[in-house]
Amino acid sequence: MDLWLKEIAPSTELRQAFCHQAEHWLSFQQGYYQELSHNPHVQELREMAKQQPLTLIYAAKDPALNHALVLKNYLLGKEIQG
Repeated sequence: MDLWLKEIAPSTELRQAFCHQAEHWLSFQQGYYQELSHNPHVQELREMAKQQPLTLIYAAKDPALNHALVLKNYLLGKEIQG
């Protein structure tokens, strides 16, 4: 691992509210997009992505419901996935 940007992770409050439960997925995405839109470290990650492929890692058990997926979609400019 070359870089770990802890500052770009979702807030503790947001993670605890999500609890990796599908019924909270939409609100988690909305909250995380909001946090990312105010996070200065996002630009650093975007600049890195222009230079080389990024590998986003996560510890969640569900590959379809995790913050790395939301971050990827945000960086790619995709809409929130309902």
